[in-house]
Parts: sequence; structure tokens; C-alpha cells
Amino acid sequence: MAGVLDGATRIVVKVGSSLVTDEGRGVDARAIGDWCRQLALLRQRGVESVVVSSGAIAEGMKRLGWRERPRELHALQAAAAVGQMGLAQMYETHLRAHGLPSAQVLLTHADLSHRERYLNARSTLTTLLAAGVLPVINENDTVVNDEIKFGDNDTLGALVTNLLDADALVILTDQQGLYNDNPRSNPAATLVREALADDPALPAMAGGAGSALGRGGMLTKVLAAQRAARSGAHTVIAYGREPDVLLRLRAGEAIGSALRATSGKHAARKRWMADHLQLAGRVTVDAGAQRALCEQGRSLLPVGVSEVQGDFHRGDVIAVIGGDGAELARGLSNYASAEARLLAGRASSEIEGLLGYVAEPELIHRDNLVLSR
Repeated sequence: MAGVLDGATRIVVKVGSSLVTDEGRGVDARAIGDWCRQLALLRQRGVESVVVSSGAIAEGMKRLGWRERPRELHALQAAAAVGQMGLAQMYETHLRAHGLPSAQVLLTHADLSHRERYLNARSTLTTLLAAGVLPVINENDTVVNDEIKFGDNDTLGALVTNLLDADALVILTDQQGLYNDNPRSNPAATLVREALADDPALPAMAGGAGSALGRGGMLTKVLAAQRAARSGAHTVIAYGREPDVLLRLRAGEAIGSALRATSGKHAARKRWMADHLQLAGRVTVDAGAQRALCEQGRSLLPVGVSEVQGDFHRGDVIAVIGGDGAELARGLSNYASAEARLLAGRASSEIEGLLGYVAEPELIHRDNLVLSR
């Protein structure tokens, strides 16, 4: 079977904290230099790359002389601010040495959950790529709090993959790949060479925490692969210090664990909705509306809504909940929450009489709705 990166023209490469900082000893100039060399060669071969790099907090801890990762939010933010300077400088120096200009891009969840900011981020990144610049992305840890964090850079890598319509996500880690059991406790565990990203058995195989430096573990990498697969992007999880790992993957060599997407790419708007980690509100629908959405592919009409929760505006992404309490879909609401409450259970023909105007006859049009299951 063809390699995960065969024919890829745009990839996202995520590098973990333990690799970038050589297990916490500070930014590893040699390792970063080697990845930058490979990225420059890939660019010469027609492959656009984006790097999602962890390591700012770990590098900041080293520069500040902190041996243990702090728990206080302000201390973590301070470490990120200090460490990001060295991290960006290291990538810029090595990429420039290979003739490849770079740009630093710091993102928060709000940048990818707000439609306008999402499109701005996409436009900026695609413009940089078109100009021959390699963006180096990290979460803006200096300003976010735990309530609005992506949670880990594996998730961020998957979201950037979907944002940019990338062909593949490459997650470089300090492990050889995904094993069918924990290799630290089970010597008989074997490497999963290839699997479908949506295989329900994968999360159980990947259970367990990451290193003391990073927040992610193998589970977050599997979940990232499943998220990237929603837009038709394949994922490979590989050992980051494998010689010429990126070049060999692009040449079709089987390295690490290949987790393949099974579906084609969604429309950009639907992918954005599917990737929302936080939603502005939710509406509960009756059995008839559930059948119309899930079985007939129809729009959500106000008459099928039985309850409206949350405070949202027109154009916000909201969840659609079935009678059993599970999420059925999510989509862009044509009405604000106060208006939706007035319209709930009412026919579309009554909208003008209730509101004084009609934005759309549907609460959520089918073109702005993506099923969750």
C-alpha cells in the first residue's frame, strides 16, 4: 500500500516537548537543525510544510532554572513567554541557514472557534505558504487559561491540518509509534504499523499519560489522528530522531504507525464546525427532527426544536441534541438564542409574526450542518 505521504503537497509536522528540548535539557539545536534541513529539502521537492512545535514552557523552565513544571497558571504563562523567544529563534536560525524563511504564529482556541478569526488565520497561513515561508505554530500559552486551551499540541496540529486542507499530519514523538499495549509495562507489545484512524480499538491501545514535560500522551495523538481524518488527512506517528524521518516518509517508506483516513475531505465550513471544541449553545430536537436530520439529510426547522440552551448569536456554532441527550450534529444558527427560544416548536410560517422579520425559514440550514454520528 502507498505511503501516508505519497503525493502529499502540504503537510503539518508536530514535534513534541521532549524531542524539542532533549528531555528538558533545553532547546535541542542539533535536532531542530536536522528537521529544518529536511523541511527545506521537502520544500524544494514541492511539499509545503507547517510546523506545530511544543517546547516553549519546557525551554522557559530551563532558562528560569525551574526543575519541576509549575502548576500555577501565571507561572506557566511566564515560562511560555520566556521559552518562546528561544524556540522561535532556534527555528528561524536553522531554517534561514537552509534558505527557507519562517514565521512565528501563536494561536488560541478562540482563533479557531470564531468564524472570522478562523478565516483570518487560514488566510494568513496560506499567504505565508504561497510566499515560500514556513510557519512555526504554537499555542499562545502566555494568554490562554485552562478553560480555553486546546489542551495539547497534538490537538492543535490536527486542527491546523484541517484548517489548511493539508494532506497529512506527521506527529514526531519520543516513541517508535503506537503499540497495541504499553511497551513500558508489556515487553510483548507490538508496534501498530498501519490502521484505520477511526478504528474504535485504537484509543484503548493508546491509554496512558505522556512525559513529565508535555501534557499529551499517545492517546492525544490517536485522537488527533481521528480529528485529522475528518478532513481526509492521514496521520503518521513516528520517532522524531529516526534519521531523515520526514524525507523517508515522503519517499514512501513505512516508519512508525500510519493511521489512515477513510473518508474524503469535508467542505471547509463543515470541517470548521466539526472541529469546534467549545460551542456557544445547544438545542434539543424531537424524534421527527432527528429523523429529518440523520436519515433524510434535511435542515433543522424551528418546529422540531423542543429546548434551547445557552447564549448565542446568529452565525455561532451550536450543538443539536437528540432525545437521549447525545449530540446529533452541530451547525451555524440562523438566529440568536433569544430568538430561537421564541421560535422553538413553531412553524416557519410564524417566524415573521413572532420576530417581525425572517432571516431564514430554517434554524440551521443543511449546508451549514454536520452530523456528529
